[in-house]
Amino acid sequence: MQTELSNQLGVEHAVFGFTPFPAVAAAISRAGGFGVLGAVRYTAPDDLKRDLDWIEAHVDGKPYGLDVVMPAKKVEGVTEADVEAMIPAAHRQFVQETLAKYGVPELAEGEASGWRITGWMEQVARGQLDVAFDYPIRLLANALGSPPADIVARAHEQGVLVAALAGSARHARKHQEGGIDIVVAQGYEAGGHTGEIASMVLTPEVVEAVDPLPVLAAGGIGSGQQIAAALALGAQGVWLGSVWLTTAEADLHSSALTRKLLAADSGDTVRSRALTGKPARQLRTEWTDAWDAADGPGTLPMPLQGLLVAEAVSRIQKYEIDPLLGTPVGQIVGRMNDVRSVQAVFDDLTRGFERAVDRVNRIAGRSGT
Repeated sequence: MQTELSNQLGVEHAVFGFTPFPAVAAAISRAGGFGVLGAVRYTAPDDLKRDLDWIEAHVDGKPYGLDVVMPAKKVEGVTEADVEAMIPAAHRQFVQETLAKYGVPELAEGEASGWRITGWMEQVARGQLDVAFDYPIRLLANALGSPPADIVARAHEQGVLVAALAGSARHARKHQEGGIDIVVAQGYEAGGHTGEIASMVLTPEVVEAVDPLPVLAAGGIGSGQQIAAALALGAQGVWLGSVWLTTAEADLHSSALTRKLLAADSGDTVRSRALTGKPARQLRTEWTDAWDAADGPGTLPMPLQGLLVAEAVSRIQKYEIDPLLGTPVGQIVGRMNDVRSVQAVFDDLTRGFERAVDRVNRIAGRSGT
């Protein structure tokens, strides 16, 4: 599964794996793909440094990258406290009432919320990059589109390629104009923040829109046959995220959540603003239903919603409150039916890819060539 882009980065397979778990990122790179560590949960630079040190020690010299979430436009002088003050009291009350309805215990006295989205605030993301650029990362990806121009320039000065996610050809063209090196065409089926256009339509549109920039296809991909389809549509690789959640190397800290993922089918996700304030595909739960209900207060824009629900999400996760327990995940969750190692996932991907290519060759009358 080699393309011009995978050859440029020195990886065996054009499979880019996004994950919040260092062990998964390192295993993806060791298996011949390109591991990309999600940085949004790192609010303390020392924590990111610790995990990048770990990856360096376990990646066997293979290339890897980092994914951040930062806006293209810089906002000066806004602190987390300023943002917190914008959250309406009625929304805070709704959170407390919902948690009380399901009997969610409080965190222990002095225990900080373990789930924060301050990584979506620009000053936090810049601190992450101050750490990351001290490491030999080969790729910087941004989930909110093009990073600020000075970040793109800084990455290029250090020989780091820059990728940005796009949900439409229009967004992709803006990324190209902003000097981005790789566009990730993320379809409607994807987990996390996603647009409204399905991958089969989006991928060729973006490929045509930004030619000759390389495009990675994302959204609903979890088999080698789908990788073959993405490359046939003009992509130079695929961007996979959800499939790694149920790998043996992943650390969800929740057996209940793993069980829910393994039991879910492709129709058990919902595109909701409940987690961050932007549409993000995730497991459908009674928590997402409460926020999306017509009689609810409605969600707040990013980053207010994420700050509002941070402690609540930590409590739900810590105490594994099953009706409310969820996570960002794509529609490919219907194929995630057992716990496998990252290497086993790659073995399945490569076998499926070979079968798909052989089938197309037979249809085209080129069997045996």
